[in-house]
Amino acid sequence: MAMGLSDILNDQAVKVKVVDDCALLIDRHVAAKSGLGGMALKAAYGVVKGIDATYVPGAIYRILPELVKALEPMWAEGLQAGDPVAHLSQNQTQTAEVILGITDQRVAKTDKGLVRSSYNKLRQSVKGDVEEAVPGLAEILGAHSPVPR
Repeated sequence: MAMGLSDILNDQAVKVKVVDDCALLIDRHVAAKSGLGGMALKAAYGVVKGIDATYVPGAIYRILPELVKALEPMWAEGLQAGDPVAHLSQNQTQTAEVILGITDQRVAKTDKGLVRSSYNKLRQSVKGDVEEAVPGLAEILGAHSPVPR
């Protein structure tokens, strides 16, 4: 039986490393944004980080099991094709839709109104940002999962 993507959650140290790498990926993507959209994104991200410096890594940690479960079918397709990292990257739009579907559900349930309103304001514009981040996410998942490469 081949190991699945969700196996990265079995080892707490690996899970923490994935969370740290994802938080860094988000920080880098936000920092690289420019123009008015970039200013809005940086401002909203700053608000969220200002509420609680651990909010972003904490949110990633909480969402990771759902995210991994949701991405598992695409990861399995990629394994069959020989390279799950490339498969997620080549299917950026679909991968981004899966990620945003999970964050949409999560944000709808949050009791932090400021987080919800910031997210809702940026939801449409961040779709492209999430798509851009997919190859980085795929690399992180590939680096920490037992993938024969």
